[in-house]
Amino acid sequence: MRAFLRALFGRRARRRWIHLILGGALAMPYVFVGQLVVGPAMDARYVFQDLFLQLASFAVGLPLAAVTALFPLTRPLESGAVRWLCGVAPDRLAYGPARSRAAKGRTAAWFTLHLGLGGIISGMSLALPPFAVFLILLPVLALFHADGLELPASLDHTWVVALAPAAGVASLLALAACAAGCGALLARWAPALLGPAPEDRLAAAERRAADLAVRNRLARELHDSVGHALSAVTLQAGAARRVLDSDPEFVREALAAIEDTTRRTVGELDAVLGVLRDGDAPGTAPAPTLDADLDGLLRRTRAGGLRVSCDLGVDPAALPPLLSREAYRIVQEGLSNALRHGAPGDGAGGGVALRVVRADDRLEITVENPLSGPAPCRPGGGHGLRGIADRARLLGGTAQAGPAGGAWRLRVRLPMKDPA
Repeated sequence: MRAFLRALFGRRARRRWIHLILGGALAMPYVFVGQLVVGPAMDARYVFQDLFLQLASFAVGLPLAAVTALFPLTRPLESGAVRWLCGVAPDRLAYGPARSRAAKGRTAAWFTLHLGLGGIISGMSLALPPFAVFLILLPVLALFHADGLELPASLDHTWVVALAPAAGVASLLALAACAAGCGALLARWAPALLGPAPEDRLAAAERRAADLAVRNRLARELHDSVGHALSAVTLQAGAARRVLDSDPEFVREALAAIEDTTRRTVGELDAVLGVLRDGDAPGTAPAPTLDADLDGLLRRTRAGGLRVSCDLGVDPAALPPLLSREAYRIVQEGLSNALRHGAPGDGAGGGVALRVVRADDRLEITVENPLSGPAPCRPGGGHGLRGIADRARLLGGTAQAGPAGGAWRLRVRLPMKDPA
């Protein structure tokens, strides 16, 4: 019994009832226009005094509602009302204007259905409750006002007066059941009539793919920039701590390198956060390139005591801007991997060999550092190599990384042409 009453008078049923009442209110202007058509056609002066004429006016007004449903704002407004009042999941509705002919037809069908059922339930909600209250109070009225109460002949019977309260309660329950049924019907049909069309789903999928692509690109930028800076600063600070008393000059150079690394990284971080905030980063530091900062990158890496040899067989200034920028990030991540995963003692006696040359029509980047023991691995690692592979693939190149003859070798080949 409790479940039955909840289905008729629960929070969801009440909200759907309000949705139907709103539909009835929206239907009233169309009904008034229908009266202007039905009244002269039926030679009737007062349409509201005849139930048949009222229904005829309602029937004439609904096609007008279907026409006005073609306006662009109809579907967003109806979808919002259905989401909040009918309890339909947001992802099952379309919130943009209907573009295609089929979507406009479904929106018009929904608007007509909403106003039609809403007008019927609104009329019942206005007429039935007063009549039901009268039936419930009829025995009391007949008892205390027997002489002055004039009932129609059909009601002027003792058994009718006795059963009137039950009939009044039944009419109220019938009204609630009709409202709940119509509300459930609208909630069930809303996804089919107001839901996204195939082109809407395709557009949403493209937007999600674009957002994911931007997020992945920003994640790669943050990983490469901040990851390299932290690795370099950690190595520089550790090297400075070991020679703090014996080599003050090296300590000063290491601290200067730490300051330079952190300042540059903060600028790059501001640029990435600017993209997150505004979609672009006006006024922030441009992304580093091989031409602009390869020497600085090598200097900051060497400041920690790690020996880095560089074989530069191509003019960085002659590289296309996009290729130069992505190649810089690949070199930066390669050096970061050497800092994090290199053999113990790299900071003192080990070394990293960097080679950037042109091989035919491709730019070849090789980073090699010595290993001791198994290939490098750390918990949660692997994002840098995956980022390098993603960058290479987007540029139409290839990336390979792994142990080779007691060393860890990263080799990336990129097309020299600037991709579209």
